[in-house]
Amino acid sequence: MKVLVSGGTGLVGRYIVEELLAAGYSVIIGGRHAPLPRAFSRPVDFAPLSLDPEKDHIEAFDDAYFFVHAAFHHAPGKYRGGEGDDPETFRRFNLDGTVRLFEAAKRAGTRRCIFISSRAAYGEHPPGTTLTEATQEKPETLYGQTKLDAERSLAHLAAPGFATASLRLTGVYGNLRPNKWDKLFGDYLSGRPIPARAGTEVHGQDVGKAVRVMLEADAGRISGETFNVSDLALDTWDILEPIRWEHDCANRLPVAADKSLLTPMDTTKLQALGWQPGGLPLFEETIHALATQPAA
Repeated sequence: MKVLVSGGTGLVGRYIVEELLAAGYSVIIGGRHAPLPRAFSRPVDFAPLSLDPEKDHIEAFDDAYFFVHAAFHHAPGKYRGGEGDDPETFRRFNLDGTVRLFEAAKRAGTRRCIFISSRAAYGEHPPGTTLTEATQEKPETLYGQTKLDAERSLAHLAAPGFATASLRLTGVYGNLRPNKWDKLFGDYLSGRPIPARAGTEVHGQDVGKAVRVMLEADAGRISGETFNVSDLALDTWDILEPIRWEHDCANRLPVAADKSLLTPMDTTKLQALGWQPGGLPLFEETIHALATQPAA
C-alpha cells in the first residue's frame, strides 16, 4: 500500500519514510521539491504538495491509501519560536494549510490520516509531572497551540472509512546525517562551553514504528485519538560522555543536569498497541555510530 508522507525529507520525516520502506510500504514524498536521487534507501515517488491553504492538492492523494502529515513551516532550526516575526503566516500555513490537507485526504478517499504533533501541545506543567494523554493542555507557545488546534481539527474529521490519529512527539534524535547533535559535538570537541541541559528524547526509528502502529492497528482503537511518543531522559553529559571516550578528548564535560525537573511523557497508551522503544541500547548504538562517522 502507498503512503503519502508530507515533509518526508525533514529531520523527522526521513526516519518515518525509512521505517515505512523497511516494512515494505511504497512511499510518496509530498513537498515543494522532489528528494535528491538516492536520498532514501529505496526508491520513492514524489507528489507536489504545500501548506498554502489557497491551494487544493487533492490530486496528490490519488494513489495514497494512507497519509502521514509531518510537514511544518518554521524559521530554520526552530519549532518553538518558529514563527519568527510573522506569526500570521506561521499559523495560516501550519493550521489552515494543514487542515486543508486533512480535508483533501478525506475527500480523496484516503483511509487513514496520521498527524505528527508535539509535546508542546501540553504546555508547561510543574516539574516532575508525568504527562498522559488525559493531562490538561495549556500551550504557552504559538507552536504548541497550533499543533493542538490541528489535532482537534483532525479528530473532528474522523469518520468510518477515515481513521485519524495524532502522535505527540518529544525531542527526536537518531543516526541520520545531518544530525541535530552535530553542532553540540563540534562545540564540545572544539572546547567551546556547553550548558547543562536535560530533556526527553525518542529515536527517529521509534517514531517510524509508532507511525506503523497507527497504520496497522485496528481503526477503532486509534481513530480520533492522540498518543504520546517518548523514551529516554537525557542530558548533555549523557550525550557527550561517549563522544569524549570515542575521541579521547580531554575537554571538560558539562555538569549533569537535574532530570527530576523534567515532565516525562507516559507512553502506556501507545505501548498497549504493541509499540516498544529502543531505550538505552539504541541510544548507545546511535551515539557510537555518530561518534565514529564524519558529519555530512
